[in-house]
Amino acid sequence: MVVVLPRLMSDLPDVILLAVAMACQAAGAWRLLRRTTKPALRRATIAATGVSFVLMGFGFLLRFARVARHFPGEWTTWASALAILWILLSLLWLASWVAVTALTPLLASIRAPHDSARRHFLLGARAVLIAAPPALVGYGTFIQRTRFALREQKVEIPNLPPDLEGVRLVQVTDIHLSPFLSRKDLERAVAMANETRAHVALVTGDLITTKRDPLDDCLRALAGLRTDAGIFGCLGNHEVYARTENYTEREGARLGLRFLRRAAAPLRFGAATLNLAGVDYQRARRPYLAGAEEMIVPGAVNVLLSHNPDVFPVAASQGYALTVSGHTHGGQVRVEILGQDLNVARFYTPYVDGLYRKDSSSIFVSRGIGTIGVPARFGAPPEVALLHLCRG
Repeated sequence: MVVVLPRLMSDLPDVILLAVAMACQAAGAWRLLRRTTKPALRRATIAATGVSFVLMGFGFLLRFARVARHFPGEWTTWASALAILWILLSLLWLASWVAVTALTPLLASIRAPHDSARRHFLLGARAVLIAAPPALVGYGTFIQRTRFALREQKVEIPNLPPDLEGVRLVQVTDIHLSPFLSRKDLERAVAMANETRAHVALVTGDLITTKRDPLDDCLRALAGLRTDAGIFGCLGNHEVYARTENYTEREGARLGLRFLRRAAAPLRFGAATLNLAGVDYQRARRPYLAGAEEMIVPGAVNVLLSHNPDVFPVAASQGYALTVSGHTHGGQVRVEILGQDLNVARFYTPYVDGLYRKDSSSIFVSRGIGTIGVPARFGAPPEVALLHLCRG
């Protein structure tokens, strides 16, 4: 119990979501029980609610190694994900129910030529609102999650040397190779990256999600990247969680992937130098990029690889012309309402998706190709990113 309590505190947002989802289902079950007197339907409602509670609670407990180790790794991953999807669906249904409750009096007040037409309209609107949540979850899980796109982005750098004009950097990030993203899917992304004929390939962390995931398969697939100057990368927070940092660096080097762990790799392009520097995952509440200024090469175009995009202001002040990051998944589940971009990542960082500038420095944050938590994407499609360096 002493060991579990700190983890429960760190997972407090998920505990709250679980409690809200259970409360939603309990309220729906109570409402149905009040409306029916049929014993069979009442028993079925109680049983279904009980089973739902058990599944959601069990799926949440599978997040803990002490519980998960007693079950097959892939099975626990899917079971936990299905529980999360069910929780998400419950919350979306709550939103639909609130919308139906709020709109029904308004719609009922609209004068219609015939009561039957108004009734049919209200029933249709209610049906759409109720059907929308499973449709959205299904689309994000089974369609958009693996619909990879190539995203091209021009990055303007002041005083860029002529020999670096048009240099192309292809980025693959946040892979999370797991039951939710297969090696075959990753190989599709690698083939897409190779079609760009980029000069340099960048892999910016989170190759896997947990230590049970197939890291070796991921490294071997990434070794298939083909560029003129090589494959370079940095490590993400999930390499830290899985305790695979040293192994990833060592095995990656054997396969031709150089992970830069507070190290730099100056690359010559004609008379110009593109200096790639990389750092391990930069934890919050600690000074960012301590000592990273030592990797700056005077006269070169310095590019920093950092999984965490929050380092950008520090990187810019140290003299990095470009920072390349991932981590956010572009929000992963993202909705725009009344011009407002709604996604969880916005609560953690101002650098969610795409290109940002500060004075003469830039950061590019890729949405990546994998998922975390909920095995779904909505409004933030997975991507392979191609960066074109050009003179600003």
